[in-house]
Amino acid sequence: MIEVNNLCKQYANGFMALDHINLSVKKGEILALLGPNGAGKTTLISVICGIVNPSSGSVTIGGFDIIQNYRKTRSLIGLVPQELTTDAFETPWDNLTFSRGLFGLPKNPQKVEQVLKDLSLWDKKDERIMTLSGGMKRRLLIGKALVHEPQVLFLDEPTAGVDVGLRQDMWRMVDALRIQGVTIVLTTHYIEEAEAIADRIGVINGGKLLLVEDKQLLMSRLGQKQLKVELMTRLDNMPAELAAQGFRLAEDCLSVIYQYDKDGLEVNIAGLLQSVSDAGLGVKDIHTQQSSLEEIFVDLVGESV
Repeated sequence: MIEVNNLCKQYANGFMALDHINLSVKKGEILALLGPNGAGKTTLISVICGIVNPSSGSVTIGGFDIIQNYRKTRSLIGLVPQELTTDAFETPWDNLTFSRGLFGLPKNPQKVEQVLKDLSLWDKKDERIMTLSGGMKRRLLIGKALVHEPQVLFLDEPTAGVDVGLRQDMWRMVDALRIQGVTIVLTTHYIEEAEAIADRIGVINGGKLLLVEDKQLLMSRLGQKQLKVELMTRLDNMPAELAAQGFRLAEDCLSVIYQYDKDGLEVNIAGLLQSVSDAGLGVKDIHTQQSSLEEIFVDLVGESV
């Protein structure tokens, strides 16, 4: 559905905002783009949506080039931008009706009603937008992106600074759109959201796309697992035999920790626990955990600097 080939965006001052980006997104897929502020996430979305002109490279949506077939590709796209930009004197009903008409679609009161109800704005449909709260205005922006029934939806930091209720409504709607076959690309600073709903994760930093990979494969490939053995009593010095095996002493001196990579198929957990017992240490509890997506993201971005 989305094909980005060797895409670059360089500004007049020489700043390279996008540096040879290559990306493919399948129909009905949810791709989460992660990256620090200034990484190039919004610039990439803006180029794909036809808001910013690329310096070189190409982008197609549904097989149509975004420059040669601008009207067609724009009709396939819905965009929820970061900034709240709405006509303060309009009503939500008029705003969505007008937005649908901009794409040459006939009036469809049933569709407008459905979108307003899905976003919990139905009771505000005849009020001026200036009277709505920030969260309601954010909901309205989402409605504007959906009312012309796009095949691709871009969500640029859609839940930044909004209440939990809107966030939950948003992800319920994302699930429903995925079922309908809508392709969704979102940027977010809430890494737990990407971990919860995305099919694939892309990490971008300094205008470079560091990787795009299936979420579970990424966590399996780059994540680490940790065996934490909680001790009955405080341990001031690590026994030499445990240190030689790779154990380290926790900062609170109440646990010993063994870190291992990937799926740990070659790690003998039972043997490690026996080593702790053989060292004369009383075991209070045992914990295992895997690196979170946030930890992987921080490591990747740190390596790219």
